[in-house]
Amino acid sequence: MPIALWALAIGAFGIGTTEFIIAGLLPVIAADFDVSVPVAGYLATAYALGVFVGAPALVIFGARIAKKAMLVVLMLLFIAGNLITAMAPDMSIAILGRIVTSLTHGAFFGIGSIIAAEMVEPSKRVRAIAFMFMGLTVANLVGVPAGTWLGQHVSWRATFAVISLIGVVGVLGIWRLIPHQPKDKEHKFSKEFNAFRSRNVLVAMGITVLGPGAFFTSITYMAPMAIELAGYSPAHITWLMLLFGFGLFVGNQLGGKYADKALMPMLYTTLFAQGAVLLVFNFTIHSQFMTALCIFLMAAFGFATVSPIQKLVMDKAKAAGAPTLAATVNIGMFNLGNALGAWLGGVVIAAGYGLQSPNWAGGLLSFGALILALVSGLMDKAGQAEPVTS
Repeated sequence: MPIALWALAIGAFGIGTTEFIIAGLLPVIAADFDVSVPVAGYLATAYALGVFVGAPALVIFGARIAKKAMLVVLMLLFIAGNLITAMAPDMSIAILGRIVTSLTHGAFFGIGSIIAAEMVEPSKRVRAIAFMFMGLTVANLVGVPAGTWLGQHVSWRATFAVISLIGVVGVLGIWRLIPHQPKDKEHKFSKEFNAFRSRNVLVAMGITVLGPGAFFTSITYMAPMAIELAGYSPAHITWLMLLFGFGLFVGNQLGGKYADKALMPMLYTTLFAQGAVLLVFNFTIHSQFMTALCIFLMAAFGFATVSPIQKLVMDKAKAAGAPTLAATVNIGMFNLGNALGAWLGGVVIAAGYGLQSPNWAGGLLSFGALILALVSGLMDKAGQAEPVTS
């Protein structure tokens, strides 16, 4: 892999850390601002909404800017947003900082995916995208636990200051390592909206919402399930989260490696396996061993779909002459799927189906994504899809 991909991976590491760190810091932030934990949770909500809304807005705004320059601008926004959060005098300014930071997320991964794929030969493009997403998985393995420890033992403000420094390293890496990306003078950005008139793109984005959203249906409620049903102590939750992060890392590597050889069969396999694991988890939740195993496999199969799905959307959108906006909006769709999964898990618990019910609900989402993947494959075979580029 080209060394320039490390710059994208470092940026992804910083973004992943700042996105997920809130879960570990909510109690100390709430205490510092003298608000309730649910109110402090607005820091996570604001980030998610900022990703979904800000990604297409920034891509449209930066349409006339070369991709490399746009990545530099995005990382500068990332640094500014984290510094605003770190120095916030009250909750409202902290939320503003989170919104500024979130504007980076979707556009960075969308544009970064395109740049990563362009830097390697066609047979390695999914692996290149997966290499960038590796930063996101390492964030869950290293960045979030380390940042949580720093926030609890030093200051949560110090955590966001350190994340800003990661952004500085990322922007320097992009500036020095990423090859020059000339502007496409022939490309009219208005054509980017053609992607959303393509059935093939819309079906692929449906896979984005349902597939990775499936394991969020379960993992959002992992702590109460593990403590109340599997019999783990609260102290073990950190280790289960590390196991989950390791599963994300392994799945990302496998997805990038094998999807380059057979993208659609890889998707069929991982979506089916994820659904099967979630259903097994539903019936074996009272076993500590099976709980740990299912958390790892759920994460591995779930994240093995991420880079292949992103490549699928990019291919479909490129065939429609509209790759950039669709690739960026698709990152927002991942976050929409996460929100959908968390909401669905809460609905089935509130409906009285039990704490383990998010597992079978997530399994249904995964099988729904599998059906959409099969539809996409059949459309290709029937000649109804636009030709997919390598």
